Amino acid sequence: MNDKSSDLIDQMLQDRRHIHRRPELGWTEFETTSYVANRLERLGIEYQLGIDFLDISSVQGRDEKLVNKAIERALEHGVPQSFIEKTGGYTGIVGILDTGNPGPTIAIRADLDAVPVQETSAAEHEAVKGNYVSEIPGVMHACGHDAHTAILLAVAEWSARNRERLSGKIKFVFQPAEEGVRGGLAVAAGGALDDVDEIVCFHIGSECKLGEVGICEGGYLATTKLNVSFEGAPAHAGSNPEAGKSALLAACNAATLIAGIPRHSGGLTRVCVGRLEAGESRNVIPAHARMEIETRGATSELDAFMVDHVKRIVRGTEAAFDVKAKIEIVGSAANLETDPDVLAPRLAKIAEKTDLVERTKFISFVPASEDCTWLIRRVREHGGKAGYFLFGCNHQGHHKGDFSIQDDKTLPAAFEILTRYLAERNAGD
Repeated sequence: MNDKSSDLIDQMLQDRRHIHRRPELGWTEFETTSYVANRLERLGIEYQLGIDFLDISSVQGRDEKLVNKAIERALEHGVPQSFIEKTGGYTGIVGILDTGNPGPTIAIRADLDAVPVQETSAAEHEAVKGNYVSEIPGVMHACGHDAHTAILLAVAEWSARNRERLSGKIKFVFQPAEEGVRGGLAVAAGGALDDVDEIVCFHIGSECKLGEVGICEGGYLATTKLNVSFEGAPAHAGSNPEAGKSALLAACNAATLIAGIPRHSGGLTRVCVGRLEAGESRNVIPAHARMEIETRGATSELDAFMVDHVKRIVRGTEAAFDVKAKIEIVGSAANLETDPDVLAPRLAKIAEKTDLVERTKFISFVPASEDCTWLIRRVREHGGKAGYFLFGCNHQGHHKGDFSIQDDKTLPAAFEILTRYLAERNAGD
């Protein structure tokens, strides 16, 4: 039942390299969404666009100016105006294959977006050798989401070919804006997964090398991304400094205090002030400052502990320096909670039977965050089960300009795992 036809593999590699050339940042993936929609239409798979399945009130970190620029670029590159109008300005797409036979509802999730990284032009880089280097300056698929999208497209086509031998429904979730953990909450809150019996999510690289598969039983950290802006009052530093209210000093004091937040005895906690911008001139009391902050925790409760401390520090600093502060949450993810007794052993057995997999291991901790955790949490809250696996590649580090994935070996391995899973779980009687 696991169709290994070479045309599917070849198409999958072509899809990945096409998407790699045209990377798009989170909430701007109009070309990629259109590309996926066209394929699903050809396969006879119905779909919902982002505006139809997202909870718009839960959207995080979306920049309207960047969205409008992306729409202009998409139109220039041949995406029809009619399609843009259908999106309502929101990216992402969920394909729904109804086999017509009674059975479970299965969801598989991939992400669409790239990262703000300039791809290397070094001759030894695999994309240079293959002539599919990013055509968008300063933007690159340096985390493998191009691979994820291509894999799920191939799985969708395999499912369409095997429709009569499958049962139930299969939902192919192409999520926008994973980077910065900005899109998962809106997908989950939209309710499109509330009828899902099992969801499987996956990621390339991370803790796994080429030939390895890691079955994640837990471990991704909960996180919150916050932007804080301070507004003070300008004044000439020489003639009337007493009239000024320094947003810069407020931000600096807040940053120092935030770095000193006590860690929690209940589990791992993290906090980082990653960016601070302030000031206009050396002789002007700075009236504006902006900080970018993230917190993390082993659980959502521990992350909330850190967020609460950040907020109280900002409010205290606001009062101490007589400035105004605005706190905005621009991204978030829950910690990973799967069903290790259900999907983990099943996925492990499938991986062990996969030709391109040399080693299968179980992973309980990954020192990163992933917003598919919101999708997983939503499914589990409605009685469903969840699984997550990593498939390895020999990469030089995620979010780097020389990120490489050996797609001719890695993509077929993930494709076979997912199609074997569907064949075993969703096969008709």
